[in-house]
Amino acid sequence: MHVKKGDKVMVISGKDKGKTGVILTAFPKKDRVLVEGVNIIKKHMKPNQVNPQGGIVSQEAAIHVSNVMLIDPKTGEPTRVGYKVEDGKKVRVAKKSGEIIK
Repeated sequence: MHVKKGDKVMVISGKDKGKTGVILTAFPKKDRVLVEGVNIIKKHMKPNQVNPQGGIVSQEAAIHVSNVMLIDPKTGEPTRVGYKVEDGKKVRVAKKSGEIIK
């Protein structure tokens, strides 16, 4: 996967196209990511210990990793991700600016 938890990404397709957010969770086996404030769904919850009232709760749903693009740390616009070996370690590199992604 070209993105991981904590990365700032932009949604490039779907109903939330153009929105940006931070990746909360990555599901590499399913090729999906959970992005903060994107793909909000309404879930009907039964009353339980945590939520004694129950009711309808809004929460983020996972979206496919191909629908998000990493935000370049230097320019602030979406960019593709490349890989480079530096000091014997494989690091991610922003294609637009050449900046190393932490």
